[in-house]
Amino acid sequence: MDLSNARWRKSTRSGASGGNCVEVASNLPGVVAVRDSKDVTGPALVFAPTVWAAFIAQVSERP
Repeated sequence: MDLSNARWRKSTRSGASGGNCVEVASNLPGVVAVRDSKDVTGPALVFAPTVWAAFIAQVSERP
């Protein structure tokens, strides 16, 4: 999958210290891509938007 047009944004849960960071690109048609910000040339996980929304809903309910 070509992610060259992805506009990556860092998770709001990521700290400013550069620790465990996740970046998400949701500007791609029909997919949401997720990658480790410390390895921007590494692999990315790709999800259907409905699956990503369900995941976010589940983790948002946790304290």
